[in-house]
Amino acid sequence: MNWHTLLSAKRFGLEELHLERHENRSEFQRDYDRLVFSAPFRRLQNKTQVFPLPGSIFVHNRLTHSLEVSCVGRSLGNDVAKELLSLHPELSDSYLSEIGSIVSAACLAHDLGNPPFGHSGERAISTFFSEGAGIKLKEGLTEEQWNDLTHFEGNANAFRLLTHQFEGRRKGGFVLTYSTLASIVKYPYASSLAGKKPKFGFFTTEEESFRRIADELGMKQLQSAPLRYARHPLVYLVEAADDICYQLMDIEDAHKLKLLTTEETKGLLLSYFHPERQHHRLETLRIVSDTNEQIAYLRSSVIGLLIRECVEVFVTHEQEILDGTFEGSLIDHISPLPASAYRRCAEVSLQKIYRSRDVLDIELAGFRVISTLLELMIEAVCSPEKAYSRLLIDRVSSQYSIHATGLYERIQAVLDYISGMTDVFALDLYRKINGNSLPAV
Repeated sequence: MNWHTLLSAKRFGLEELHLERHENRSEFQRDYDRLVFSAPFRRLQNKTQVFPLPGSIFVHNRLTHSLEVSCVGRSLGNDVAKELLSLHPELSDSYLSEIGSIVSAACLAHDLGNPPFGHSGERAISTFFSEGAGIKLKEGLTEEQWNDLTHFEGNANAFRLLTHQFEGRRKGGFVLTYSTLASIVKYPYASSLAGKKPKFGFFTTEEESFRRIADELGMKQLQSAPLRYARHPLVYLVEAADDICYQLMDIEDAHKLKLLTTEETKGLLLSYFHPERQHHRLETLRIVSDTNEQIAYLRSSVIGLLIRECVEVFVTHEQEILDGTFEGSLIDHISPLPASAYRRCAEVSLQKIYRSRDVLDIELAGFRVISTLLELMIEAVCSPEKAYSRLLIDRVSSQYSIHATGLYERIQAVLDYISGMTDVFALDLYRKINGNSLPAV
């Protein structure tokens, strides 16, 4: 792969149109702005990240997480661009200097396809088909379509959302650039190649769209399968930004919720640094009286350290990344000390955060809400002639292809509808359907 073809301002859905822009924004900055002003992005403010949505203590939701990931992604992209341009001055006529803008836009979009109630929403959808009432639909679907449903993946759903026409005036949906779209696909292969892990990059319906983007950008097609590609290099930067933010911000939120003590939290964050650097930070903490501000200072210091580490890994392994032979994530290759601290944070997060009662309760509730909505809505699109089915279908916006001819397409329309819901909307609809609440008079 090479940078000249990997970085393209061509827009998906407007390939034949070459617009003359008379403004200072680049095409990739336009991608960022389109995402910020979109309805799916706004809805992220009411979608769970990890912890239940806030009462008196404000923790991260999908929107604040995406904004923070975008900031870190921009820093990673700008720093990588600067290093690569110094190594390859012949690339000065390419879009290499725009890597920061591309990565920041991709980071904004990376969670757009996630259903309500955090990662439990993805599991609820997958298990509805593999273990629940949806298993009866298997006979009416192809093997590839069934794999899509039983391995439902938020990343693939984001690619679907961004390449479809739910959002706008023109065919092609958001009409983002090819490079921004390719940068969100962490798993560039179909669900049939996912194996035991429920990870893949696009549904059966988007195979041709992804192939068109990958071939245009010159992404390397791997010989092991007909529709498996090497990652677009910028995926590694988007992934690193996400890894850095969710790990550190979950620790900070856990401290605010008193799942972790102040000393425990400080110890986790200081462990990223050598003793002499720890001493410098402890000296700084003495002039900051507020405990939350102390934690925020340490967290920002660790983010800066991890950005530098990941930039060094990317630049050092640039050729392997371009060859499609680089293995693992950038975080997997950082220096031993911060790598050890990162693993320790991951262990503590698993023990004290992701298995905490509040997190498990929201997962249990989300599982029930999504499973119920799926069962009722899919029954409605399978038997639309029934009176109750018509009532449910009439609630669905016309932007969703709920009346499609094929069974798989109707099921996908239901998944588009439910995965686009906020936590509050899904819960409210669940209560109304069950007769637990009525519209206000």
